[in-house]
Amino acid sequence: MVSYITEFLQTTPIYSPIMITILISVGFIVGFINTLAGMATALSYALFMAMGMPINIANGTTRFGVLAQFAVSSHMFKKSGILDVKLGVKVGIAVAIGSFIGAKYAALVDPSVMEITMGLMLPIMAFLLLYNQNSKKERKFNVPKEIKLNLLHILGFILVGVYGGFTHAGAGILIIFGSFYLLKLDMLHANGLKQLAVVMYTPVALLIFIYYNQINWPVALIYSIGNIAGGVVASKLAIKKGIGLINISVAIAVIAMSIWLIYKQFI
Repeated sequence: MVSYITEFLQTTPIYSPIMITILISVGFIVGFINTLAGMATALSYALFMAMGMPINIANGTTRFGVLAQFAVSSHMFKKSGILDVKLGVKVGIAVAIGSFIGAKYAALVDPSVMEITMGLMLPIMAFLLLYNQNSKKERKFNVPKEIKLNLLHILGFILVGVYGGFTHAGAGILIIFGSFYLLKLDMLHANGLKQLAVVMYTPVALLIFIYYNQINWPVALIYSIGNIAGGVVASKLAIKKGIGLINISVAIAVIAMSIWLIYKQFI
């Protein structure tokens, strides 16, 4: 069954109606989940690799859709008063600095190293989130009028950027963690901050992948249509439903990814 699907994806023309539908549909799902939580970019890696792309090309190809999606969603969060742009810019700069290092390494490293890194990092992030969701301690913080970033905050978000530049899968979750634990934002405002931070660091990584010619542009452009649509729908839901929806979405995302990673070890 798997070999049949792989053969179908590799032999079907990109501009055929069925392939366009697949790319936009997966893009929608990824855009929807990534806006509410994160980690769904791993689905795009799986699709692109099944189409025959090496993981470094798959990694670069996802970045255009990521940029387009989060540009739209960050505007929607800002318009609704959830996104603190001034704080988001500060965090975004720190993440962007780290993303340059991470993307540079990802463009040069053996693709198998990236696969191993993803396999190790995603379960760790899943554990951290489950710990947070199961904590009995009240986790609804007030949002201060102004937050000043100290050295610890900056270093923390630079490290997040290194990972985000290396592979976007799970980077949004780390930005939420940093905003939640370091900046004491509630989950909804942390998610809003994530939208702008991703917009700021993604162009840095994208330019490096462009320089190394590691983007399949026809796929990237079609796929981004679904990314944007999914981001718009998810942003409206997040703004309307609030923290509860964000908590549930993040928990489901990491649980699903953890199960998949464990399952892969036995197939």
